[in-house]
Amino acid sequence: MTIHKADLGRFVEDFVIGDVYQHPMGRTISEADSTWFTLLTSNTNQNHFNEHYAKQNPITDGRIIVNSGLTVAIILGLSVIDMSQHAVANLGWTDIKLTSPVYIGDTLYAESIVTDIRHSSSRPDFGILSMRTRGLNQDGVEVMSWARSVMIPTRASGIGQNYFPQAVDGPLV
Repeated sequence: MTIHKADLGRFVEDFVIGDVYQHPMGRTISEADSTWFTLLTSNTNQNHFNEHYAKQNPITDGRIIVNSGLTVAIILGLSVIDMSQHAVANLGWTDIKLTSPVYIGDTLYAESIVTDIRHSSSRPDFGILSMRTRGLNQDGVEVMSWARSVMIPTRASGIGQNYFPQAVDGPLV
């Protein structure tokens, strides 16, 4: 019997400047997703939840536009599996650009390029990973992009490893 341990994510030493990660999952945005996010964040712009009102908007062709905060959150989330699964801190986002509208029913994808890696001067078992991430819709149109930096552990730190609990009643057989 082989046990395949719980293992997900990368460590500082796994990244190479210039490598591009096409993140493996896509996410289709439903009307419920957009409406709930808009309500939860107290965003009162009716272009996000009132179809009749949105029909007056010349930018959206009369369609409900997805709250850009939700789009940021989804693109970020899609990138985590490759870029920041073990991150201990987000250090910053810059140059956030909303390049194309996102509508109900669009499917979003994300990709990131490693732009810099350096070891932390204050925490020897950590590094600073910098990247550019962009979101694409189902047609390959870029909908947003940003630069982001995160603090990532090295393997030597032990973080993100061997976290799966031992079953008190022994191995599964």
